[in-house]
Amino acid sequence: MIERLRDWVAGQDLVSELAGWIRQPSVSRTGQGMPEAAQHGLGLLRAAGLQACMVDTGGWPALVGTADGPGPHVLIYGHYDVQPAGPLDQWTTPPFEPTIRDGRMYGRGTGDNKGQHLAQLLGLRALRDLTGGLPCRVTVVLDGEEEIGSPNLAIALRQLDRPDLMIWSDGPVHETGEPCVVLGVRGILTFELRARGANRPLHSGNWGGVAPNPAWALVHLLASMRTPDGAVTIDGFADDATPLTASQRAALGELPIDVAATLASIGATGMEPPAEPGFYERLTTPTLTVNSLSCADGGDHRTVIPDVAVARCETRLAGGQRPERAAEAIRRHVAHHAPDIEFVTGGAMAPSTTLPETPYTATILQAVNDGLGERPLLVPTLGGSLPIAVLTEQFPVPCYGVPFANVDEANHAPDENLDLNWFHRGIVAAAAIQLALGEHG
Repeated sequence: MIERLRDWVAGQDLVSELAGWIRQPSVSRTGQGMPEAAQHGLGLLRAAGLQACMVDTGGWPALVGTADGPGPHVLIYGHYDVQPAGPLDQWTTPPFEPTIRDGRMYGRGTGDNKGQHLAQLLGLRALRDLTGGLPCRVTVVLDGEEEIGSPNLAIALRQLDRPDLMIWSDGPVHETGEPCVVLGVRGILTFELRARGANRPLHSGNWGGVAPNPAWALVHLLASMRTPDGAVTIDGFADDATPLTASQRAALGELPIDVAATLASIGATGMEPPAEPGFYERLTTPTLTVNSLSCADGGDHRTVIPDVAVARCETRLAGGQRPERAAEAIRRHVAHHAPDIEFVTGGAMAPSTTLPETPYTATILQAVNDGLGERPLLVPTLGGSLPIAVLTEQFPVPCYGVPFANVDEANHAPDENLDLNWFHRGIVAAAAIQLALGEHG
């Protein structure tokens, strides 16, 4: 059947369908093209043989397609919104005029996420054409607000039946270029610390030693939050983080990495303290990061005592942590150590975890291997954050990421692109997953 699927892909003009989808802008942040994109997305769902509808969420609508089948109920998640184009002069060709160069399609949304969820939809269409139906019951959800944090996705999910498992295709394959199956993502909480001094900047000679300096107050607060050897000292911050299981540690140990070469590629000679954890283990644990420090001096660096100092920070959250509990722990720490400094929370996403021993894991891994013709790596947790927890909190079932985009897809950047070989292979892999799950069920 895999060869028949490959022949089906080779015999279709699927690149033109991808180009038509990329040509339609869908920028949720500004609204550019969103109503038209929703209609286009409905057409793609229907072309895959799904019953399709638009779900009002109070924001940009979610698109939902459903079809019956004898196997497990599989929810496939993707998003049809894209990032703004950014500086047009940094694009080799216009962002919404898809262009093929050296086997890649360039355009906003090629890899993130239109090309990847289109591969999933075309996999369903291939199965219908070749077998007359689908091996599993399927629900496809295309989010219209992923690029702005999916604030209303839960509203759409609450209207759906509980699936047996969920699949998403987003982000690039493993940094080695090898395919992978992803079991989880870290969460994130962003926040600012704002320290204030006098009511204006003051001459550091006339006022030095007299006027309070908010920069020092801020630095001392930050120093109270983490020891030099990397331990976060905020009481209660990570108390609910779930330790890695033996199976997760085993999967991490299988991931390939040349630490020295990786560090050299970024001009570094060593990793951040503490010394003990391995490279990939570090990407599964809670972090506290200072993203920027500023005294709002406009870059002129005058000899003044600043009137304000701001630290923009983030925490990456491990499985078991909740953004609201992490925020409350930080709030208590600030109130205790520097009550005059303002703590302001920003965006947040919860983490999500599926364990390797989950019954569907071996089936997914084998199906991806069959479809791509290459053994995938098993990644217990991505270091980054995606709104997958919205799915797993609504439906506490196994959730698998199967990326179909090249490592250098440049998502969110100028010249975003998708390797068309990955696109075509992804269609076969998506169909292979459905076939394998049908037999599993």
